[in-house]
Order: sequence, then structure tokens, then C-alpha cells
Amino acid sequence: MINSVDFTKRLQKVIDFYNETASSFAEKIGVQRSSISHILSGRNKPSLDFVMKVLHSYPEVELYWLMNGKGNFPSDLKNSENQNSQITETKTPPQLPISESNSDSDIEKIVIFYKDGTFKSYKP
Repeated sequence: MINSVDFTKRLQKVIDFYNETASSFAEKIGVQRSSISHILSGRNKPSLDFVMKVLHSYPEVELYWLMNGKGNFPSDLKNSENQNSQITETKTPPQLPISESNSDSDIEKIVIFYKDGTFKSYKP
């Protein structure tokens, strides 16, 4: 679960980085101004649709950074695009971190979200 207060700070950092107002940011990602206001005030939590719109409109924002604060903002897209163009794409299953702290819990479902808005769901 994400920390709403920390998410709000990271969202505000994105808005400030692009010198946007809440209104112009809302317009660029395609949501109502009130949605931004409610998230920034802590009244509402961001929906998956909201997060995906931010990522789609601002490719420099990394999902893991936005949700958890880990990673970089802005991401270094130019270097990663150059590296990706030199590497032959291979489809390998994603590696999932194994947490020993939840060893008593059973995994019900794993969902992977892609930047294009699609997702895949896996059940053990």
C-alpha cells in the first residue's frame, strides 16, 4: 500500500518540476482540476487510471518512484533509449523480489502493469 502523504509530495514535485499549475497539469493528463486538488489535499487517494495518465503524459516519471519513492526522477530516458536500441529485445519473465518477512502468507495473484496501460495477471 502506498503512503498517500508521500505520494502527494512526489506528485507535487512532478507538477513543480514542469512548472505546471494544478489546472494545467490536470488538463495535460486529462482529468478534472478537482481530482488534482482532492489528491493534493489528501481527501482522495489516486486511482490506477490517474497514475497511468501521469505516466503516459510525463514519460520521465517512473512508476516505482511515483508510487514508492524509490528510483529516480526525472528518469534518464535518453540513455535508457540508447541502451535499449543497442540491445536485442528478449522476452523474459519479470523477476519478482522474494520477501522472507511474508513467508507465512500465500500469494493470491500477481498483476504487472505496463506503461502502455495494459496489464497481465498471474495466479499461482
